[in-house]
Amino acid sequence: MNIQIFGIKKCQDTRKAERYFKERSIPYHFVDLTVRGLSKGELDRIKSAVGLEKLMDTEGKEYARRNLKYMVHNTEDMLLAHPLLFKTPIVRCGPKVTVGYCPEIWQGWG
Repeated sequence: MNIQIFGIKKCQDTRKAERYFKERSIPYHFVDLTVRGLSKGELDRIKSAVGLEKLMDTEGKEYARRNLKYMVHNTEDMLLAHPLLFKTPIVRCGPKVTVGYCPEIWQGWG
């Protein structure tokens, strides 16, 4: 299994996801969105698995700080330019992707 976790170290659900895989001795690769955002290709693969509307955190601080509630914007362009807008964690195993803390789905990935 080749697990990738895209998230932010301060995010509670991201830390829970890391702990989930660590406790089960499942190796994973962590990508810190504060350091490196997703590439266009990565975003396209994730978007095709879960849909673009699930990826943006409309309840988050970054969304409010950028005042996006009141602006017309291209969601994909905003996510690529500002990775802190992603809902985290995004957990990927090949073509399978989850957004948020989803241990019940990860169990079936073995």
